Amino acid sequence: MPCTPPRPARRHLAVALGALLALAGCGAPPELRHPAASATTLPTTSATPTPGPTPTAPVTPTRPARTAPVPDPTATPCRSGPSGDRVVALLRGSAGVLPRDVRVTVRTGPLCAEGWQYTVLAVSGHEELQVVTRGRPTALELVTAGTDVCGVEVRATGPSGIRTLACDGTPGA
Repeated sequence: MPCTPPRPARRHLAVALGALLALAGCGAPPELRHPAASATTLPTTSATPTPGPTPTAPVTPTRPARTAPVPDPTATPCRSGPSGDRVVALLRGSAGVLPRDVRVTVRTGPLCAEGWQYTVLAVSGHEELQVVTRGRPTALELVTAGTDVCGVEVRATGPSGIRTLACDGTPGA
């Protein structure tokens, strides 16, 4: 035998459903029909109503024109120089870091990022020498050289690829 609710329960259900349907067609609640005053709006003492905010056309965001290429965050082998020999010549010459009679071989680099270069040199009889330079391959400027080249200038102004190599270590070393 199927279970059917008694007649009074059906009537209550019908009344509740009817009330629900009647309320559903009433529209938006009052708080949504009349926008609330802005928290920054000051009350006025005038008796005349003030006009609401003037509707404006929606603003479509525009993509800014790209003015410069996005810099590569990594240091990569220098395509247009300088050579390792050029870095060694700078260190032996005007920088005065290496004496002329010591044997030097390039272990890593030069690696370039945004006009800066990073080179690691093996120096006979001494510890490995890290070198950070910047500038054009024909006019290199020594930033720093030594066993720890993560100095203030490299951290503050060096490109991220050079900072990573100088401060976090040489790849493959």
